[in-house]
Amino acid sequence: MTKLRVGLLFGGRSGEHEVSIKSARAIANALSAGENASKYEILPFYIQKDGRWLAGEAPEKVLATGSPLLESASTSEENLTSNPQAQTLSKWQSPSQVAQVDVWFPILHGPNGEDGTIQGLLTLMQVPFVGSGVLGSAMGMDKIAMKMAFEQAGLPQVKYKAVTRAQVWSNPCVFPKLCDEIEATLGYPAFVKPANLGSSVGIAKVRSRPELEAALDSAASYDRRLVVEAGVVAREVECAVLGNDRPQASVIGEITYDSDFYDYETKYTEGRADLLIPAQLPEAIARQIQDMALQAFAAVDAAGLARVDFFYVEATQEVFINEINTLPGFTATSMYPQLWAHSGVSFPELVERLIQLALERHSPS
Repeated sequence: MTKLRVGLLFGGRSGEHEVSIKSARAIANALSAGENASKYEILPFYIQKDGRWLAGEAPEKVLATGSPLLESASTSEENLTSNPQAQTLSKWQSPSQVAQVDVWFPILHGPNGEDGTIQGLLTLMQVPFVGSGVLGSAMGMDKIAMKMAFEQAGLPQVKYKAVTRAQVWSNPCVFPKLCDEIEATLGYPAFVKPANLGSSVGIAKVRSRPELEAALDSAASYDRRLVVEAGVVAREVECAVLGNDRPQASVIGEITYDSDFYDYETKYTEGRADLLIPAQLPEAIARQIQDMALQAFAAVDAAGLARVDFFYVEATQEVFINEINTLPGFTATSMYPQLWAHSGVSFPELVERLIQLALERHSPS
C-alpha cells in the first residue's frame, strides 16, 4: 500500500516557536507509531525564527533534538527561501519534497501560523491541510472579530471593550477619556489583551488606573487592536471539538493554578497548573458547555479541530464563553489531546482522524 505523504509544517516566527516544535514532535511520533507507520510518510518542513523555510536534514534534526535551529541554512540543507522576505509560492514550490506532499499538517502556533496567513498559502496550493481555512483561522485568532461572531450567535460573554492602538497612543486629551469609559463600563479588575496573540502573551490583569494605563501601553506595543475584558470570579473550563460539518465535543476539562491568572509563565512552567479531566461539573452544565463549544465552532467557520475555553461562575450557574483556539497546543500533555484521550480517542487515532478530516474537506463530493 502506498503511504500518504504528510507535510509536517512547524516552527515559525511567532513567540510560540518552541511550543510548535513540541507539538510537531508529538505528531511525528504518533504518525510513526503502530498502524500509522504503515500508512503515513512524514515530510517535515521547518520555518526558522528568521523566516527561512527548510527541508531535508534540518527539520529532521529539530524533530530529533527538540531544539530550535538558530543558524542559517547550510549547504547540506534544502533552503526553500534563502530570502525571508521572498516567501512566494513560486519561490519554494520547486523543491521536490513540496511537490510530493499529499496532505499538509501545519502546527504553527500564533501569528503567521494560525491566523489564516499560512492557510491562505496552502489553499492556493490546492492541497488538503489539517485545520480551519482562512476565515475560521483569522476569526479564531482575532479576539475582537471572534467576540463579534460569538455575539451574533447569541453566546454569552463577559463585558468587553474593543480598543485600537491609535486610541491608546493618541493626543493627551483622548487617553484619559478612554480610561474613564473602561472604568465606567467594565470596572476592576479587568484584563487587557492584544487581539492577535496567543499563549497569554501581552495580557495583564489590572486593578487601578495606573495599572490600566500601563497595560494598555504595553498591549499596544504588541498589536494595533486590543480588547479589555471585565474580570470575573469563575472556574476555567475547556472543551475540545473534532470534525468538519458534523463536529463532536469532548468531555470537559478544568485548569487550576495558584498564580493570579493563567499567564504565559503559568501556562508553560511545569507544575504551575493542573489539568483536571473530566471536570467535576453538574451534568446539565457540562452539556451546556459542549453545546456552546459546537456553536462557537460553527460561528467562526472552524474545521478539523478547536479548543473552546469558558468561564463557569459556580455561584450563579452561569457559563460565559472566553475564546476559541483553532490550532491548540498538540503535545502529548496538552489539553486538547488529553480531552480526547479521556473521551476514548487515543493520540495516534486523533492525529489520523485529523488527516482524514483534511482529505474529506478538500474533496469536492
